[in-house]
Amino acid sequence: MAENPKLNVGDAVPTFSAESDDAGTVSSKDLKGKKYVLYFYPKDMTPGCTTQACDFNDNLGHFKELGYEVYGVSPDSVASHEQFRKKHDLGFTLLADPEHKLAESFGVWREKKNYGKTYIGLVRSTFFVGEDGKISAIYDNVRAKGHVAKLLREMA
Repeated sequence: MAENPKLNVGDAVPTFSAESDDAGTVSSKDLKGKKYVLYFYPKDMTPGCTTQACDFNDNLGHFKELGYEVYGVSPDSVASHEQFRKKHDLGFTLLADPEHKLAESFGVWREKKNYGKTYIGLVRSTFFVGEDGKISAIYDNVRAKGHVAKLLREMA
């Protein structure tokens, strides 16, 4: 596992390329000149991740009004993402990161503690990226429930 960098607001977004559930490969190069949200979540079909995905989906119009596209990222496969998207009728793209390369480059694949156990896993986090390809906001180690509402309040 690579060392996890700590990104800051104003840093250039790490270079990435990932397979998606609906748009082929999506890369940071393709997204240059666009504003977007990358939200990292641990696993498709789990209660917290479903809540978060549905909250983003229910508020896609607000993000689009502000000029942002939304992309979800997890270690799940493209096939898992396709099922997740279909089951919950998600209107945004999901990126597969099974080898954790994207998560590692954003510093969200790191040590976690849950129910007294310590392990390495994906830390739920959200990054806003501006048209200039630089990170404009970071929400690290967030709770699924209420996260999207908090984002929208802070963006208003």
